[in-house]
Amino acid sequence: MSSSSARVVVVGAGIVGAATARALARAGAEVVVLDRGPSAGGTSSGGEGNLLVSDKGPGAELDLSLRSLELWRRLDEELRDELPTGFPSLEFDPKGGVVVATTPAGAAGLAAFAADQRAVGIRAEDVAGEVLRDLEPDLTPQVELAVHYPDDAQVQPVVATEALLAAARVHGAVVHQHREVLAPLLTGGRITGVRTAAGDVHGDAVVVAAGPWSAEVSARLGVRVPVKPRRGTVLVTARMPQRIHHKVYDADYVGAVGSGSAELQTSSVVESTPAGTVLIGSSRERRGFDDRFEGHVLAELARKAIALFPFLADVHAMRAYGGFRPFVPDHLPLIGEDPRLPGLFHATGHEGAGIGLCLGTAEIVEGLVHGRTGVALADEFALTRPSLAPHLQEVLS
Repeated sequence: MSSSSARVVVVGAGIVGAATARALARAGAEVVVLDRGPSAGGTSSGGEGNLLVSDKGPGAELDLSLRSLELWRRLDEELRDELPTGFPSLEFDPKGGVVVATTPAGAAGLAAFAADQRAVGIRAEDVAGEVLRDLEPDLTPQVELAVHYPDDAQVQPVVATEALLAAARVHGAVVHQHREVLAPLLTGGRITGVRTAAGDVHGDAVVVAAGPWSAEVSARLGVRVPVKPRRGTVLVTARMPQRIHHKVYDADYVGAVGSGSAELQTSSVVESTPAGTVLIGSSRERRGFDDRFEGHVLAELARKAIALFPFLADVHAMRAYGGFRPFVPDHLPLIGEDPRLPGLFHATGHEGAGIGLCLGTAEIVEGLVHGRTGVALADEFALTRPSLAPHLQEVLS
C-alpha cells in the first residue's frame, strides 16, 4: 500500500508502539494508537532505559541494536524540529558500559564473548589497572577482567515514549488511551481494523506492539504467538553525589539475558541516573503476571551490587519497581506481517531490549506496512524464521 493512503492501527502505546506510530505517521500514513491503559504504562515504565550493544553477540539482534543506536543519536535533533519548545529532554546519555568478571570462569566467558564482538566491529576494550580506576574509581578491586563498551548509552524511557507519541501526533497520529481491543474486523480473510468497547477502528493494517500482553491481544485477533511475560525487578537508592560513571554489570548478565529458564536468575547491573539515584538490577523470572515484590530477590540484588561497589553497603535503598518483559523462546523479537492473517503485523518480543531496539523495529515495520521490498533485517525477525517454528507449533498444540 502507498504511504499516502495507508491507514494503520497500532495496538500498544509503549515505546515500541510509540516509535512505530511516529515512523508510520512521518511516512504519511494515517495512524491511530490504542492502549487499554495509559501511554508508557507497562514495560516502558519499568525499565532502565538501556541502549546496549555490550550484551548482544554477533547476529541479527546486534545488527538491529547498532541501527537503532544510530537512530537514537539522531533523534534529539529531529525532535527539536518536531516538538514544541520546552519539551523535556530524552536524557540521552552516551555513558558507555563496563562489564566486569570477578571469577576466572567469568573472565574466560567474557573474553570469548568480547572477542566475538570485536570480530564484527564492536568497540570492546579490555581495561585494567589505572585505566579501569579512572573509569570507575569505586569499583571492587576483585576484578579478573573488565571490558569497556564506549557505545552503550541510556535514555529516560517514559519521557522518550511520550516524546515519540507527541511527535507522532504532530505528524497526524491520533492516540486513544484506555481503549481496549476486543476483536478483529475482517474482510475477505484480511484484518481491516479492530473492535473496541468504544466502537470500531478501521485500518488497512494492524500492528500489535503490546509488549508482554501481545499474546493476549494477538489471540483476540485470531492468531497465537509465543510471547510470555518475564518479570524483572530494580532497586533504587537514595540520592547521592555521583560515584558510578558508566553502566556497570557483572559478566553473568549476558548469560541471564540469553537463558530460557523460567526460574529466578539475578545478576548485578548498577548505574547512576541524572537525578542522583543508583539503579540496581537485574532479575529475570517467568511467573505469569504475578507482580508481587519478594524480599529475597531484593536482597540478592543488593548483595551482588555491593560485591561490585562495596560503598553501596552504606547507602539507603529508597524504593523498588518491577515490570514484565516480553519473552520469546528463541530470544529474538517478532517483527513483521503474520502470514496467517494478512494485514496483521507484530512488533513485540524484545524482552528487556525494547527501548534500545524500538527505533530500528519501527523502521522495519514502516517499510513492510508500505510494501517495500528488501527491508533490512526483516527476514531475521519474521514469524517464518526457522528458530521460531517449534515454539509456534507449541502454542498451537
